[in-house]
Amino acid sequence: MKVLVVGSGGREHALVWSLAKHGNGVELHAAPGNPGIAALAHCHPVRADDPASLVPLAVELGVDLVVVGPEAPLVAGLADALRRRGIAVFGPNADAARIEGSKTFAKDVMGAARVPTAGLLPLAKPPCVVKADGLAAGKGVWVCRDQAELDDALREAEGLGQPFHAEELLQGGEVSVFALCDGTTALPLTAAQDYKRIGDGNTGPNTGGMGAYAPVPRLSADDVAEIVDCVHRPVLAELARRGTPFTGVLYAGMMLTPAGPRVLEFNCRFGDPETQPLLAGLGGGLLEALRAAAAGELAGVAAPRTERAAVTVVAAGRDYPAAGDAGTPIDGVADAEAGGAIVFHAGTALREGRLVTNGGRVLGVTGVGDTVADARAAAYAGVAHIDFAGMQNRTDIAADA
Repeated sequence: MKVLVVGSGGREHALVWSLAKHGNGVELHAAPGNPGIAALAHCHPVRADDPASLVPLAVELGVDLVVVGPEAPLVAGLADALRRRGIAVFGPNADAARIEGSKTFAKDVMGAARVPTAGLLPLAKPPCVVKADGLAAGKGVWVCRDQAELDDALREAEGLGQPFHAEELLQGGEVSVFALCDGTTALPLTAAQDYKRIGDGNTGPNTGGMGAYAPVPRLSADDVAEIVDCVHRPVLAELARRGTPFTGVLYAGMMLTPAGPRVLEFNCRFGDPETQPLLAGLGGGLLEALRAAAAGELAGVAAPRTERAAVTVVAAGRDYPAAGDAGTPIDGVADAEAGGAIVFHAGTALREGRLVTNGGRVLGVTGVGDTVADARAAAYAGVAHIDFAGMQNRTDIAADA
């Protein structure tokens, strides 16, 4: 079976790694991939946001399945273009991907499906949350507890040049809950928790994510199944009712409030960095589930098994999230891997055979263990081997678990 994974970050490296580990007889390709992915798959120099080149590549390779990692190509209609050529795709069409591409659309769907979520505010007034309506690379959300934070948020939101809104600020613990979907059936995966703020203690500006762990000890498998019943399946049914069935992974960012779980946002793809610990702790079954979802045949398929806990710590560049880093030599990856860590490449490149930085979030150093505590220790043992000028990482990932 030939599989093409679209994307170049840590999420895509984790997908390729999991498929390579558990997918017997699978031939892996990636576009464009990265140096870590290149050790496991055939990489092709085609950008993830270039459907005009990706579709011919998939046809030329004769792939059996395309797995789309990033959200932007999905919102832009990559899955539609591939399906028109008869190629199976794990990822929603453009209409269904609006569940992430437009928060206004998502609110409308949740209202029709009677899914609990944060209420919209007619006037932005602290405390509140300001959210950009469209895609913003994970940085279009501002938590505003006072007027100064609100003023800053409104200024930054206006600078994005897209609609935005204010909604109530919910209180509680955040979790990410994923379900594989084939348009009608939803198959729960384990929950994960990520850490968006740049600094320890959840301080500083929001980022695309500085680390994550899975599973979440305070949520049992029954708890996750109940959330999928109350959140994912009603949304899946509403999208199907509208003639836009959702195929792919439906990712709900949840707040566990005293009044019960509430949806903060939906994403139409695997989270990043949550995918890294999520897949590092899985046993087999991922390839079969992705194939079945793309074919509309998830009913009766067993959910991929979570066998171990995993923790991912992101090593980021000096100026992240304000700016990325490029060309800085990276040391210690082989030593970290020799010590048992899994190192997922998120923003790396090769320059004259030397591994260098090529992004804001550079590496996702992942440890696995029988417990979250064991996995956390393994992840930070791996981080201790990694070094590049200006490297920064949080020291408290999964400490609260």
